[in-house]
Amino acid sequence: MLATLGLAMLAVALYYQYALGDEPCQVCIHARLWVVAITLSALFMLFMPQTSLLRVLGNLGILVAGVGLFERARYLYRLENGIGDGSCQFQLGMPDWFAVDRWMPWLFEVRNLCSFTPEMLFGLSMAETLMGVGAGVCLLAGWVMIRDVAGYLGGHPA
Repeated sequence: MLATLGLAMLAVALYYQYALGDEPCQVCIHARLWVVAITLSALFMLFMPQTSLLRVLGNLGILVAGVGLFERARYLYRLENGIGDGSCQFQLGMPDWFAVDRWMPWLFEVRNLCSFTPEMLFGLSMAETLMGVGAGVCLLAGWVMIRDVAGYLGGHPA
């Protein structure tokens, strides 16, 4: 389910970028990286043996990525509404050993400075939508992780 959500989110981001002309900023690309992390973690969990330890570790990875997505979306929301301290650069700012903007510029290249994010469903901005998705991913991963740990400690390992 989360892998499908992640792929759908990337497809929407690319649609907004290439079909609608809304070029991504540095923080938008950071959010994309967190979405990729969620997607890869979900795919990892899908194809790995279903042991309690791997499920807890996988859900921990998804929880961390969800927190990262929420933080980047909140930062962008605060920037676009003039209530945050900070700025945005016209470069991704990743180290040379993680130069995803050079490896896959069609997906990770910064092409705009931070400003207003486009409107999405229900009149929410993209930043607001991403905050909601990040919070939802955190809640889901945290709940599943607690359930798995409780089952393991209760003598019912999955």
